[in-house]
Amino acid sequence: MSLPGQLSDPRVITLFGLLAVSTVALLSLSLRARARVRRERAHTPLARVWHPQETTVLTPAEEHAFRQVVSRLSLGAAGRLR
Repeated sequence: MSLPGQLSDPRVITLFGLLAVSTVALLSLSLRARARVRRERAHTPLARVWHPQETTVLTPAEEHAFRQVVSRLSLGAAGRLR
């Protein structure tokens, strides 16, 4: 089945092909850039916020319990929570 009228001109087909290729290239580059920014943002530390309980002295048992919780929440080798 051939295209009717002006759409069968090879220049028009070439134009549509170039538009399709450039659109795909632009979309893939923008998606890669967004993913790179998202990865970089994930590695930046959060801003430190002061909390009133920071001035409270913990007992050794409380410090040990806190360290256990923090070690479970730290990132593992694959970048996931343990």
